[in-house]
Amino acid sequence: MPKLAAPLTEAQIRALEPRATRYCVADGNGLVIEIMTTGTKVWRFRYSLNGKRQPLVTIGDYRMISLRVARAKAQKYAEMVASGVSPVATARRDRGAESKIEVLREGAELYLTTEMAGKSAEYQRTTRRALEKDVLPAIGAKPIKAVTDDDIRAICDQIKSRGSPKMALHTRNAVKRLYEYLIARQLATANPAELIPARFIATPDSRTRVLAPDEMGAMLRAIYASNIRRPLKLALHLLVLTMVRKSDIVEAAWSEFNLSAARWTIPAARMNKGREHVVYLSHQAVALLRELRDTKTSRTFVFPSVRGDDRPIAKSTLNQAVKSLGLDVEHFVLHDFRRTAATHLREMGQPSDAIENALAHTIKDAPDGDDHAEQHAAEQRRTLQLWADFVDAQIESGRKGMIG
Repeated sequence: MPKLAAPLTEAQIRALEPRATRYCVADGNGLVIEIMTTGTKVWRFRYSLNGKRQPLVTIGDYRMISLRVARAKAQKYAEMVASGVSPVATARRDRGAESKIEVLREGAELYLTTEMAGKSAEYQRTTRRALEKDVLPAIGAKPIKAVTDDDIRAICDQIKSRGSPKMALHTRNAVKRLYEYLIARQLATANPAELIPARFIATPDSRTRVLAPDEMGAMLRAIYASNIRRPLKLALHLLVLTMVRKSDIVEAAWSEFNLSAARWTIPAARMNKGREHVVYLSHQAVALLRELRDTKTSRTFVFPSVRGDDRPIAKSTLNQAVKSLGLDVEHFVLHDFRRTAATHLREMGQPSDAIENALAHTIKDAPDGDDHAEQHAAEQRRTLQLWADFVDAQIESGRKGMIG
């Protein structure tokens, strides 16, 4: 019985070096890769027909055809041979259909359809979005070898100007990985993204994304118009109105609320600063919470897990709910709601102390005396009510039907 060839990997193929004479390495099922003395690598198909060994059939240049695609073609040719048909004419037609990879757009498409095939759906989505959103419209028509670090830097600067330095870094990294792939396939000789240090693009705390009013309205309208569960719609709306962190909403317990007084007291154990935080609820927030209370399925949590045990939803639930909407809201994460609220409130002329207290960044002690305490509470209520009214106005500005 003939010895079966061990399947190759992309890493093994890339490591194959030219020798004084050309040679072949088998992958199995008739597929071999031939390494020429120049270093060029060519996929070929080895077969016998009617008991006679036939000349090798050329599948194509390794730079243009991935291991996965080459195996699929070898399988097709093997099935033809098994039925007594020579694959030569079919292979010739297949090679004629292969486009020459010269410009970056063609190289990126090869990368996305071959190298990305084994990656997770989310990884494929974010990589494709980074390339198709900003890179290819700007330099997709340029020859692969003509792209410079200045081109990549200009794209990153443009993304940063939109308030998304982290996305700029992600895009730079996507281009870097693309060029590593192109270099391995001998379609490029240098990596322009490698010349731009990551620290010059973004730092861990450099996120500055702020939603424009129309983006915020469009997002909330889409949330209410979607088929995600009603409690999750209300959770996302409350996340906007209350200016709290996602974990505060997810872990909220009914014992923390006094709806008659329109107060939510988050205990110190759940706060970053180690001190309790009072959220003065707007009329809109109270209405949402009353609806949740009237239909509650948990004695403890405002947003219980659907699994039936008395625990809150997972911290990733709200992120997944927003992702499922497929919104065209660029470079957004849920934490951006807090920065968005603070930015718009400052533009409305609200006091910095009131905004910082609403965010629980610096928790301002209530001044001595009932009058001063009431004044402090009134200032917080006014700030959060103003914000809730502003959010309502954005929802209404593009509303085509009732969503509440």
